[in-house]
Amino acid sequence: MDDTTRIELEAAAFRTLVAHLRERSDVQNIDLMNLAGFCRNCLSRWYREAAEARGITMPDAEAREIVYGMPYKEWQAKHQAAATPEQKAAFEHSRTGH
Repeated sequence: MDDTTRIELEAAAFRTLVAHLRERSDVQNIDLMNLAGFCRNCLSRWYREAAEARGITMPDAEAREIVYGMPYKEWQAKHQAAATPEQKAAFEHSRTGH
């Protein structure tokens, strides 16, 4: 496979992942972190870092809007629930290993 095709396939997979995460707004970021070790914020940070590696200045808010499909504060108000004590404990355990 040539590099152009590989890049096009990777971009398509990224777009599909972003669309899936937008559709599954019921899945909380903390659950993604606890189960997969990354969340929507991580994905938006990686996007911003990739832009910056190419010399493109991108604020966090802009990168997050690309991933969330709306301003982050709006997504939080519509979809983000307060983390439960169990979610917080699982997150702490995944970060520290205890």
